Amino acid sequence: MRFFFVLILSLCFTWEVCAQNDTNNSYGPSPLFDSDEIFEIKLKGDIRKLFNDRKENAKYHPFVFSYEINNQEHSLDIRVKTRGHFRKMRINCATPPLLLNFDTLPDLAETIFRGQNKLKLVTTCADEKFVVQEYLVYKIYQLITEKSFRVRLVKVIFEDTKRNKIRSATYGILLEDQDEMAGRNHSAIRKQLNVNPKTINKEYFLKMSVFQFLIGNTDWSIQYLHNIKILNSEKNSSLYAVPYDFDMSGMVNTSYAAPAEALQLNSVRDRRYRGYCIDDMSEFESTFQLFNELKKEIYAIYKSNTFLDKTYKKHTLKYLDRFYEIINDEKLSKREFQYPCNPNGTGNIVIRGLKKYKEKDKKNSDK
Repeated sequence: MRFFFVLILSLCFTWEVCAQNDTNNSYGPSPLFDSDEIFEIKLKGDIRKLFNDRKENAKYHPFVFSYEINNQEHSLDIRVKTRGHFRKMRINCATPPLLLNFDTLPDLAETIFRGQNKLKLVTTCADEKFVVQEYLVYKIYQLITEKSFRVRLVKVIFEDTKRNKIRSATYGILLEDQDEMAGRNHSAIRKQLNVNPKTINKEYFLKMSVFQFLIGNTDWSIQYLHNIKILNSEKNSSLYAVPYDFDMSGMVNTSYAAPAEALQLNSVRDRRYRGYCIDDMSEFESTFQLFNELKKEIYAIYKSNTFLDKTYKKHTLKYLDRFYEIINDEKLSKREFQYPCNPNGTGNIVIRGLKKYKEKDKKNSDK
């Protein structure tokens, strides 16, 4: 476990940045995300029945949720169900992603889970190293903007009480509830489909879309809310796009990741800018400047973590090198970031994802 303490220390600056972003936020951060310390959680119940329930409308199952922090053990009765789309399918993942429902239990008041209602748990699908690598991508985006999901890395133990079996601990990610994330940012979640990307606040859209380019992620769309949450600001009615689910990105590079066939890419490691057409490259200048200012901190997430596989670290640092080469070269940046302006390219293809949408929802659009 020694190497994960290195992770904790190397990411403490990330929390400081996030805490500073929230200093003037009356909503206040959840204590669950106040620390990057890794702790162990256990889910006790009928694991097989839970994992077999992967229907579109999966049901909640009763579980005992326990954890230990500061030598104090806590145990709570909660409800759990499977969730997600690609990773929910048995053909893709043996362990499906889960939704933990705390039902705002009064027992939570004296725990780090106080104020929590529902939490997503990202589980180990193919290899637990991919969970850690995805976690680090979330930490990158927290450096870029406060309009991002906070995360906590945990070790997860599944205890099947019906069959008296315990699965070895593997890594998982607790993902901040979408309503809590929206509340922190004085916003509400907007669930409307077919929102025009150009109606999203441009400054934050460029931060988000250039970040997606940095990590090599093409698996998202504003129009179908695919791996995107839209915030509607309570202050000025502006719209903001918040990304999540990065397992299909080149930076995480999972064994099952593949780009959408329509994009005509050979690998998820091939970058493709997925924003809309902007002819004037000067509009990217402030965004590129932000990424240059954060370069040292972004690299530090990987450089100072000796627990990462040496080959993965080497390839990731080179992947970052190429990103910075592109944004700091006038010719290269123009070629990459004006790709959506090419009428013969695949820059304007909308990724729908695996979700099923009702016909009436498809007709919704901004007026």
